[in-house]
Amino acid sequence: MTVVNSVRDASEVGEARRAAAGLARRKGLAQDAEARIALVATELATNLLKHAGEGLVVINEFADADGSGIELLALDKGPGMADVARCLTDGFSTAGSPGTGLGAVTRVSDSYAIYSRPGVGTVVMARFLAPNVDPPGALEIGVVIDTYPGESVCGDGWITMNGRKGETLLLVDGSGHGSHAAHAAETATRAFADNIDKECVPLVEAIHRALAPTRGAALAVARIDGAARVIRFVGVGNIGAVLSNGGEARRMASYNGTAGHVAPRIREFTYPFTGRPLVILHSDGLSARWEIATYPGLAASHPSLVAGLLFRHHRRVRDDATVVAIRAAP
Repeated sequence: MTVVNSVRDASEVGEARRAAAGLARRKGLAQDAEARIALVATELATNLLKHAGEGLVVINEFADADGSGIELLALDKGPGMADVARCLTDGFSTAGSPGTGLGAVTRVSDSYAIYSRPGVGTVVMARFLAPNVDPPGALEIGVVIDTYPGESVCGDGWITMNGRKGETLLLVDGSGHGSHAAHAAETATRAFADNIDKECVPLVEAIHRALAPTRGAALAVARIDGAARVIRFVGVGNIGAVLSNGGEARRMASYNGTAGHVAPRIREFTYPFTGRPLVILHSDGLSARWEIATYPGLAASHPSLVAGLLFRHHRRVRDDATVVAIRAAP
């Protein structure tokens, strides 16, 4: 689950803290972990008010090459930091406070990452691991998902699986929003899991057939084929897709249509890569009018920072919105 908390005044700091601690409790984390999560949520939300005036705290579950547990993201469009390392030092402050906020985050979280640039804003990630859980996959994954305002369920869905053909990601955007869109997204993710060992075109064809009784969806499948050193990509409808590789980024091509109803062309495109490519998929709850090169160094950052920054800067309010970024673990 993902909870996106707006932080615009002091009362919403407490809301973010309670939401984070509540998720830790529901996931069965130990009391000391719950206390650490509550502390970091408080520090992140307070920093948003002090340094940016407002922002978002995203509370998420994660399961990837790091392990599994709870992730907190703080997202803002504030002045940013010219010297991130200095700002992580206890006692340094630009707001007349004791300067322990980010220092506390780095000390008590199990892992953390920061992206910040002057004039762009800041994204902070803090992760807390569930004990005795082996890493469930070979991907680093970052995701932010948010519902259409006023809805209780999200019409977007995503899933990653490692089948015989390689690590594969599906992002699906059920037509419209609300329960019918959510049903379409759930149908697509089930069909994906049932057919994961197929080549990408037959896999998408199977999802297309499964969606026929629903209102349909836009979807995209991206597979990391390590043996062939290519990304295999099949898209139907308006899912944004970008491959960032070797300092260059390119958009991956989808065909028009609605999976489950009208999909006149289901075709695979392949894109070569070297090293550890970054694959980004997003629903049309985010504007497609962005270039990752606008944010120097972002493509080399943790996928959670990528997903968080793109969500914060390019979210469209009147739709469900999801952005997923994946990279093969080192």
